[in-house]
Amino acid sequence: MKRRTWLAASVWAAASAVVALALDAHAGSTGATQTRQAQVLIEAYGDSTTLGISCSGGHCGPQAQNAVMYLQDALQATHGERVQVANYGVGGTMATQLRDGAQRGRTATLPWQERLAASRAQIVLINYGINEVMRNQTPEQFYEAETTLVKTARALGKLPVLQTSNPMPDNRLNARLAAMVAMTRRVAAEQQVPLVDQFAYISGLPDWKTLMSDGAHPKPDLYRLKAEQDFRVVDPLVRRLLDGTS
Repeated sequence: MKRRTWLAASVWAAASAVVALALDAHAGSTGATQTRQAQVLIEAYGDSTTLGISCSGGHCGPQAQNAVMYLQDALQATHGERVQVANYGVGGTMATQLRDGAQRGRTATLPWQERLAASRAQIVLINYGINEVMRNQTPEQFYEAETTLVKTARALGKLPVLQTSNPMPDNRLNARLAAMVAMTRRVAAEQQVPLVDQFAYISGLPDWKTLMSDGAHPKPDLYRLKAEQDFRVVDPLVRRLLDGTS
């Protein structure tokens, strides 16, 4: 798909949120003997591939069939509605913008530390890299931003999970993306946090380029496969939280 299709999607400014259902804060009201259920809230932060943009017929937009929704479906199939996943992906954004806070049109976001301090999430997913390539950030800048995101999350008692970006069909851009992916792997290793290596997994799929809707965004089937990889890493964390062993 031509690069202009990617550019049209990369400036998508709307962030769709999967609104978490109300936590069971009043469980005791149904009876004195009822045990309050544990709850796990996960927040997914990232670019348009977190938001769930896909392209068809030259039009790009967020799809209900995205990796975050598929992940929530899988977790709820296992644990019920005690587990919620909220989608805070924003098209066209980079890790530095999440770290520093950003103004996009009429929408302003708080810097990462303030935002997470007000969040009830126990687990945060972080997925960036593609826009860093398109906006000519250096791998070192990306490394510094992701390191800060992880350290801040842990300092606030969250469990950060890093995700590498899905690969890009354009070989030149994908080579540059690989350098960003290496930084995400480095941060995960240095900070000893879980990593979902989507780049490695998808790159190993036969004919993976046919699963892309354009130069950056997966089709729904690939979003589903991404969610399966997320589940492998996130589900053990959820189980620990529900068991009270974290």
